[in-house]
Amino acid sequence: MASVGGKRFSLTGSTNNNKDEGVLSKISRSSIVTKGKEAACGATYVGKKLAKSTGKAAWLVATTVLVLGLPLMIVMDREQQLNELDLQQASLLGAPPASVVVPQK
Repeated sequence: MASVGGKRFSLTGSTNNNKDEGVLSKISRSSIVTKGKEAACGATYVGKKLAKSTGKAAWLVATTVLVLGLPLMIVMDREQQLNELDLQQASLLGAPPASVVVPQK
């Protein structure tokens, strides 16, 4: 509490008289502040739901890539290594390199 000109006042409420309200208690009960609090609570709720659903989607994508994509990449890499080995053996044996035949329409 502060003393101004012999009078005491408080921001939150008066201790001398219960009828007098403090500035902060008036402000905190105003319609603008209550609507702001409601908007903040709503935004927090939406943010939490969005973060939760984003996490679920990230988990789904990551597990799908691990289960389906990783074995596919391993098989494709093995196939490429086998093709390179065949070309290398063919060049050592003196055979002409295999050319890719493009079908004509």
